[in-house]
Amino acid sequence: MAEARVKSGIWVAMALRLGNANGRYGAVLRKGDPDAGGILVVLRGRNGLSVLAQVRTADGDLAWMRGTGPAPVAQDAADAYVARQVKFDPDLWVLEFESPDLLPPFEGKIL
Repeated sequence: MAEARVKSGIWVAMALRLGNANGRYGAVLRKGDPDAGGILVVLRGRNGLSVLAQVRTADGDLAWMRGTGPAPVAQDAADAYVARQVKFDPDLWVLEFESPDLLPPFEGKIL
């Protein structure tokens, strides 16, 4: 039997609350499918931005991949990455958080 998954809209609300509670203020830049939309997280740090893409491990567990690479990038590079992903999947959610250390406000394995 498949494991029940949290709807995207509920997960987004949780992530925003965690961010706000920890001083890593966030906002929804783009609403996606409330039930099963994928999620991109833009982290705005001291030295640039990083975009995390939601992925699943081989075991089906939620994980995150730094879509823009391991080093911080400029705003235009982050915007281009997000635009490409949205063009590929119009159901994506896009969140942005203030994150000086480029770490998300929620727990998650980063690949």
